[in-house]
Amino acid sequence: MSEIVVKDLCKTFNQNTDTVDALKNINLTIETGDIYGIIGMSGAGKSTLVRCFNFLEKPTSGEVWIGNKNLSALSEKELRAERSEIAMIFQSFNLLMQKNVIDNVCFPLRLQKISKADARKRAKELLEIVGLSEKEKAYPAQLSGGQRQRVAIARALANKPRILLCDEATSALDPQTTASILELLRDINKKLGITIVVITHQMSVVSEICNKVAIIEKGEVVENGLVEDVFNHPKSSAARELILRGDNEKTGGIVETINAERKIRIVFTENSSYEPVIANMVLKFQTAVNILRADTRNVGGVAKGEMILGLPEDTTLQENIISYLRERGLEIEEVTGDV
Repeated sequence: MSEIVVKDLCKTFNQNTDTVDALKNINLTIETGDIYGIIGMSGAGKSTLVRCFNFLEKPTSGEVWIGNKNLSALSEKELRAERSEIAMIFQSFNLLMQKNVIDNVCFPLRLQKISKADARKRAKELLEIVGLSEKEKAYPAQLSGGQRQRVAIARALANKPRILLCDEATSALDPQTTASILELLRDINKKLGITIVVITHQMSVVSEICNKVAIIEKGEVVENGLVEDVFNHPKSSAARELILRGDNEKTGGIVETINAERKIRIVFTENSSYEPVIANMVLKFQTAVNILRADTRNVGGVAKGEMILGLPEDTTLQENIISYLRERGLEIEEVTGDV
């Protein structure tokens, strides 16, 4: 069943005498239970898009369907009711600093006129889910960044939403804390059946947690599909840029100048990861190859190894090497430009 359907969505902003097309003819379908990633560089339009999902930003044209409801056809009262089923968390946490943890989680429940006793009971249940039962009386200033985000997640779940929108929710966190928050989101998706949409500029976040992904560039969806398919065979230049360059904090930067006329990217599958393929290839063809980059990523819960190789100059030898690697179950694609 489709949870979110976006049809021909456009968003235009008027700035003085200029018109900016932030989103152009976006079409997406997010199924119930998906953890769906929307990724792009800064300014691509991904945060504007996610704000259109709950009509915090109203599209200039096009439609957003949540289940069987077209948001543009709803009255303001109906829209407020629908928004209660679409929760959102942010990079900046947005906690009430003057309230303690349990009161922060209770806050949306009290707005819904839930009794204080019932609200506190629900808040305690949620704090247990996010692993912060012992912090219920602490204030946000006394918490780490990861703990604050856990409080924000608990608060977002208070009204039992069907959808959770995460706008750069891990961008302010260190890698270890990011991993723990992603694991929490994965558990919430599995146990509560909540559809999660993850907005990020980090490919490592998408590959770690999402089952599907859309790549946005200059306000347009340039590629979408299963994360594994996009990772193995990126078709758009934006996807190749995000995958090949990766996250700078992880890779330590990029190689700007390389000595290889022909380069290939290989992805190791589960079946090919147990054989020393590259070593055997060098022995078979009695020639060296340049390993320009090597990395391992978690893609949908499966460890994926990738390498970029600079091949020898002999074109016949190049084709023989590529054939040898394909015969051993490796995914291969050509790489152009710097990596």
